[in-house]
Amino acid sequence: MTNRLAQATSPYLLQHADNPVDWWPWCPEAFDEARRRDVPVLLSIGYAACHWCHVMAHESFEDPEVATLMNENFVNIKVDREERPDIDAVYMQATQAMTGQGGWPMTCFLTPDAEPFHCGTYYPPAPRPGMASFRQLLRAVTQAWTERGHEVRQAASHVVAQLNEHGKPLPESTVDDQVLAGAVDALAGDFDRQHAGFGGAPKFPPSMVLEFLLRHHERTGSDRALAMATATCAAMARGGIYDQLAGGFARYSVDAAWVVPHFEKMLYDNALLLRVYAHLSRAKGDPMAARVTEETAEFLLRDLRTPEGAFAASLDADAGGVEGLTYVWTPDELVDVLGDADGRWAAELFGVTERGTFEHGRSTLRLPADPDDPERWRRVREALLAARARRPQPGIDDKVVTAWNGLAIVALSEAGMALDRPHWLEAAAEAARLLLDRHLVAGRLRRTSRKGVVGDAAGVLEDYGCLADGLLALHQATGQPHWLDAACDLLDTALDRFADPQASGQFHDTANDAEALVRRPAEPTDNATPSGASALAGALVTASALAGPDRAARYRDAAERAVTRAGLLPARAPRFAGQWLSAAEALRQGPVQVAVVGRAEDPARAALLSAAVAHAPGGAVVLAGPPDLPGVPLLADRPLVDDSPAAYVCRGYVCDRPATTVDQLVAAL
Repeated sequence: MTNRLAQATSPYLLQHADNPVDWWPWCPEAFDEARRRDVPVLLSIGYAACHWCHVMAHESFEDPEVATLMNENFVNIKVDREERPDIDAVYMQATQAMTGQGGWPMTCFLTPDAEPFHCGTYYPPAPRPGMASFRQLLRAVTQAWTERGHEVRQAASHVVAQLNEHGKPLPESTVDDQVLAGAVDALAGDFDRQHAGFGGAPKFPPSMVLEFLLRHHERTGSDRALAMATATCAAMARGGIYDQLAGGFARYSVDAAWVVPHFEKMLYDNALLLRVYAHLSRAKGDPMAARVTEETAEFLLRDLRTPEGAFAASLDADAGGVEGLTYVWTPDELVDVLGDADGRWAAELFGVTERGTFEHGRSTLRLPADPDDPERWRRVREALLAARARRPQPGIDDKVVTAWNGLAIVALSEAGMALDRPHWLEAAAEAARLLLDRHLVAGRLRRTSRKGVVGDAAGVLEDYGCLADGLLALHQATGQPHWLDAACDLLDTALDRFADPQASGQFHDTANDAEALVRRPAEPTDNATPSGASALAGALVTASALAGPDRAARYRDAAERAVTRAGLLPARAPRFAGQWLSAAEALRQGPVQVAVVGRAEDPARAALLSAAVAHAPGGAVVLAGPPDLPGVPLLADRPLVDDSPAAYVCRGYVCDRPATTVDQLVAAL
């Protein structure tokens, strides 16, 4: 049996390379083989850090008897959803339509023309109430295909027709002040007043919604928006979802109180949350937010940075085959490491009990209040980290995803400016250099690389939007024009290749010359990450305030049209439109532009820049440099005032008088 996954750039595919299943990667040859054999395709989609993907792999894909059933009756295709989000989006929509829910591992049965006729998620090795075993499913699908193949093909064609019908663009709807205020009202209705966050269990970090709430508060003074944001940030940072020893957030909480996480740590979650906590720290001087910003940024640099200088996709939920093994403790384990007095103190501090909050009497670590003895806390934390390092460690998915690195570049740039951490800025710049050097091939982005080797998968819309946003953040942080030039090139490509020519403001997730799937995905909803369209809209808003006049008007118009096209989402489902709402807030603000001119060595310029970073609202554009610096349009025609540094504050097309003192600038902002 040919091992077709052995040379994959996806760690998830490599995890399955030694299965007895005759796996194919997604490729035309696999579907040709299904036509030749006249058998259906079994499509299995997951990702490397997915706990239940590991479970199904151990239970079924490593079982020789199950593999024999699969190999004899199907062409089996394995897809990494993080490497091919376009494929995942198409078949996730089919799975949700057929079952009312979705998730990973995703298991879909397709015709040789890639049309789905039966979809589901995890299937156990033995029947459970209301759930067939995987072997039963394989036999039933094989029987249906053999005995009623024509009917199955007709049903699959009908599924695709229905998906295309429901995938039409949303009707245009304006996002005005009323819609933005209504979104806050709707979020307040979903707000968990006991535990913070929105909705019940499982509870996910609402990073983009939090960014919107902070921006809305800054523009309108809404105390309710600020209260929801600060309460949720505090609850997450003090809960088990946050790594109290090493920093960084887990994927989600299985309970409503943020106590027990699903333990995988994703780059995108931590990048998005780093930006939120940096924003909260900068805007409100919140010491807890500043601490979490520091710890999360250092987690990214310490645990997710690759040797090539970018950031890995995730850390696994499991270690040594056991979920959460690295992170959970019993009271006796704390005493063994720390001694009796410190061990009991730590157990009380972290909420570690004999009964446990997790499995087998073990507990996650929470920090309901800051320790009253900082030196003792430092000593205890260092000792527990050292002991934890001797445990089995979670695996790392070390592929580099363009979009998620773009999110990290934005967060590290903004946090580095807010907290004055130059090494965070340099890390962001190093990641950006790698992406432009390796992932940009003949002017077009690729989705992933691993160990410096770029993959074949084409970049999707979120890759262009998120990376452009990161490059724009670096341009602001450094004043270097090449970051702006590279960002604008990406935005121009996105506008040319991903826009729907039939619907103004509509964007597809795949380019107009990308591989044709059974439908061309165009998902506007924000989920764990920004949708491709909302990521692009946010970058376009920022670029419209930074680019020269030849591009600025095009970008502004495209951003406004995109927000209008998606306008029903913020109005009707704001929990799934956080990035859209943030982009809309930036448009309502102007966005605010602050150009600080002066010589780099002048302390007065540094003071004005620090004040601008500290007091400009979220979504603002802030940049410093000498007047009329070539390639930096924001500094054009903004001279020194009486040969001294000055700050120019503009909102949209209206500018204030230049400020020459910190007090004047703070008042203007």
